Amino acid sequence: MTYDETPETAPPAPKVPLSKEPLTAHELTAHDRTTVGPTTGERAVLWAGFPVLGAVALWLVSGAAGWVASLPWAPMQGPFKLIASAPEPLLSIASVAVGTLLGLAVAFFAEREYVTADIGPDRAALTVDGVTRTVPRAATAAVFRDGKNLVLLGHDTAELVRLRGDFDAGRFAAAFERHGYPWHPDGDPYAADFRRWVAAQPDLSGAAHALFKARAHALKKGEKKDAEQLREELARLGVVVRDDKDKAQHWRLVRPAQDTDTPTG
Repeated sequence: MTYDETPETAPPAPKVPLSKEPLTAHELTAHDRTTVGPTTGERAVLWAGFPVLGAVALWLVSGAAGWVASLPWAPMQGPFKLIASAPEPLLSIASVAVGTLLGLAVAFFAEREYVTADIGPDRAALTVDGVTRTVPRAATAAVFRDGKNLVLLGHDTAELVRLRGDFDAGRFAAAFERHGYPWHPDGDPYAADFRRWVAAQPDLSGAAHALFKARAHALKKGEKKDAEQLREELARLGVVVRDDKDKAQHWRLVRPAQDTDTPTG
């Protein structure tokens, strides 16, 4: 073609109709994920409610400080006398400010107790207290609520994740089911397998009994971090642990994946 020739115009590309076929797994991964957690309203109540309650509570306490200090049987009379001696309006301003700060601190720690999730057809990323755990969909055999815990089980019935925190079970169930995860509305499908731990049970190894004893001590002392680490150690031995309201430990053994018959829910 010479420079004075007019190039041929390419024919317009044919319009491709939008497909009504389901998205592939790759397309779902990129475009179809569900984020679930506390609503905007819940967060607003948290971050506005606690500071207001804190401010009102300390303001009321400061106003009643003189009356409490006048009661001969009242405890902590020294601090109440000190509060009552502060001049107004400094006392009211300080009590409201301190109460607001205390309320914000409570809201901060309560926020970290929320469980949030980013769920897709390939994996679920679950976050609580600033720590995120990712579980592949293919590895997940059951999802359920156990009290204040969100639990995901593997095909060998071992716990892949146990997260303790605040979450709306209905919203989480809908999100998991939307992406094909086996949500169990009735709770743990293997709940009947648990037995209460007592020393010298023959079905447990000596190492497992030692961990249970150490964990019982941690639970009694309220050492939650140690108790959780010992739970993980027991999980490495193939032992699943759950605690009742009285801090008694219950256990079951994991099953070989090929022998597992996971109930559907």
